[in-house]
Amino acid sequence: MQKIPPLRPVLDLPFPPRAIQAVLALLCLVPFSSAQTPAAAPPAGDLGPSDWIDPDTGHHIIRLSQERGSRTLYFHDNSYTPEGDKLIFNTPSGVAVVDLTHLGRDPVKVDIVAQGGGAIMARRSREVYVSSGGGRGGRRPGAPAAVGPGGPAGPGNPGGSGGPSAPGNPGGGGRRDLGGPVYAINLDTKARRIIPYAVSTNISCDESWNFFVVPGAVDPSGQTPPPVQRPYVSQLQRMFPGKQLSDLTPEQRYAVQKEEGLARRTLDPSPAAYTFINLKTGERRTTGYQYGNLDHQQWSPTDPNLLLYAHEGSWHEVDRTWTIDARTGAFQLMHKRTMDMEINGHEWWDFGGKMVWFDLQTPRSQDFWIAGVNIDTRVETRYHLQRDWWGIHFNSSRDHTLFADDGGDPTQVAFSNDGMWINLFRVQPDGTVTRERLANMSKHNYVTGRGGIEPNVSITPDQKWVIFTGNFYGGNQVYAAEIAKSR
Repeated sequence: MQKIPPLRPVLDLPFPPRAIQAVLALLCLVPFSSAQTPAAAPPAGDLGPSDWIDPDTGHHIIRLSQERGSRTLYFHDNSYTPEGDKLIFNTPSGVAVVDLTHLGRDPVKVDIVAQGGGAIMARRSREVYVSSGGGRGGRRPGAPAAVGPGGPAGPGNPGGSGGPSAPGNPGGGGRRDLGGPVYAINLDTKARRIIPYAVSTNISCDESWNFFVVPGAVDPSGQTPPPVQRPYVSQLQRMFPGKQLSDLTPEQRYAVQKEEGLARRTLDPSPAAYTFINLKTGERRTTGYQYGNLDHQQWSPTDPNLLLYAHEGSWHEVDRTWTIDARTGAFQLMHKRTMDMEINGHEWWDFGGKMVWFDLQTPRSQDFWIAGVNIDTRVETRYHLQRDWWGIHFNSSRDHTLFADDGGDPTQVAFSNDGMWINLFRVQPDGTVTRERLANMSKHNYVTGRGGIEPNVSITPDQKWVIFTGNFYGGNQVYAAEIAKSR
């Protein structure tokens, strides 16, 4: 582990790109040894085994879901009750709950507790937020945008305009995220209550705030000028200086093609702002004017006023990770890149709300870290990883002594030929981490453009299981890999 004090940037290359939703289709996955999870999909109606011992890792794997098309929540969304005894995930039949206290001892029992989209667990109650609008807000990739229906905002009309449409007031016909009504549903009693004024399930830890992003919002005060455009340089030369496309592997060519589409938007980033909604009064205020594609929003688990978010785009061309105070609109960069081609992203809060963790590469595709910054002291902590240990998403235990990731196929940024594993990392007294492989993912399809899915790992609060999505039995299912090795 390295303790990194706040650094003065030596470069000032990046600024944020405008919104991007589409990605290109990927190549087929590279097959691995057949002594792993089966390659062939089971017959229709067959969900595959309910549990097994992974022959390559020696760890017990249990299937939690009971129908194809099930999936874990996005990796940074809260899936657990405050007490840590129950887990939620999405299924075609609705939001499912599993009791973790019996996991591994009794047959898995799945209880469908809610219908609706954007499921996410409340931080301070045993309730799940769901929206009839179908999502959680924040314009995460794939989340739909909606048009405000007009009319005054209120408990019975959470998507109302709150006034005439204008650049700072997108209701009344302007674009906003999702719609209501939003409900909180108790996992134990299934009692349901409406969340007045909410337009999405992305709600602060004490239910004080909700928000939506206002694309195209220009600061009416004139105090937020656009960033200076910089000269265009092809991503081929940025990523592989001196090489031609013919010199690259198919995986590298795909990466260049994808980043070319993302990076071009950095030349002309769009203005945007946040509209924060006071869930106690219904008051709306637009603030935080800036330039970029604002995404990956997640409220602090402990500070009701602090929202973590990202400037989406090509990671090596943008300073990505920010926080904003809902009361003042003041935003702050959490990690400033200090070398060319450095990247950080897929940020998440620690359970105590004091650390923001992220995937860090210095530079991209060469040197890999799990990194975090203390939001009070701004001191960084870094754990070094080998190339084959990297994953698309990382996550941490509640005491951040354990980390996990979901691996990646050879087309991902690490370009690893042996990276398709569910990995567990244990923090050591000397500040390093050790890696243990929990589940072989060589038959999993990571390619989201061709029916694949990102596994989106999380560690259960009791630190006994790593939860993930897998499709190696034909269709997405939710699984638990036991951290303790089977005897």
